[in-house]
Amino acid sequence: MDADFIRIEPERNSFRFYRAAIWPDFFGRVSLIREWGRLGQPGTLRVDSYASAEEARAALDRLARSKRRRGYRQAG
Repeated sequence: MDADFIRIEPERNSFRFYRAAIWPDFFGRVSLIREWGRLGQPGTLRVDSYASAEEARAALDRLARSKRRRGYRQAG
C-alpha cells in the first residue's frame, strides 16, 4: 500500500511532497517508510516498524488523513 501526496502553494513558495509505503522487513515485522520534502529535491526519510500489517495500515491511514487536513492532495 502506497500513498503519494503533493501540496503546491505558489503564493507561499511552497512546493511539497509526502510519500509513504508499507514494506515487510527482514525480521518478520512490517515497516512504514515515509519520505517528505520540497518537490525536485531529495527528501527526509523515516522508517517506523510495526508488529503487523494491520498496525502499519492504520498508521498510514492516520497519516493520510492528517496530510489531507493540511492541504495535501493525492499526486498523479
